[in-house]
Amino acid sequence: MDTKSHLIETATTLFQQKGYKTVGLNEILKACNVTKGALYHHFPNGKDELLVTCLLALKEDITTDIQTIFSKHLSTKDAIISMIDTLIHSFEKTGTITGYTFSSIVSEMATMSEEVRKACSDLYENIEHIYCTKLLEDGFSKEAATAMSLLLTASIEGAMMLCLTQQSTDPLKTIAKLLPNIMEKF
Repeated sequence: MDTKSHLIETATTLFQQKGYKTVGLNEILKACNVTKGALYHHFPNGKDELLVTCLLALKEDITTDIQTIFSKHLSTKDAIISMIDTLIHSFEKTGTITGYTFSSIVSEMATMSEEVRKACSDLYENIEHIYCTKLLEDGFSKEAATAMSLLLTASIEGAMMLCLTQQSTDPLKTIAKLLPNIMEKF
């Protein structure tokens, strides 16, 4: 793996686990075993530029993962259950959901930097768009699909944060039971 990719991957994990403000530049450098010069070579604007690049990489990875899951299922209901099962399995295997959630970064940084807020907003919009497209294929009206995609995004993101804080998969398991029923009644 090249230095830039290693910096992005390592910083993303650290930011997700500890938060942007808590992770110091020296911690990133030490974890990557690189010099400050190497970091500034790839990210001339430093840690802020690295964060935005991490968010863009997350956007790509999460979008690809969700699209892959959704392409394997005929209905949104089945795709959502599969996606939640993937998240539960990840948490049970590793004790975290790193790679899927970026809410900690959003809550910490979105009001401090327009560039970070925009990167986070774009990622949420991508997720909602995937859900909305599948819901439209299921026969939902545009208005209902848009509303339901927001509900799905908020529920899944919220459940992931609760899993991390409670150190339990119960929040994801609960929404896995409730969301399909809500979708049928919507």
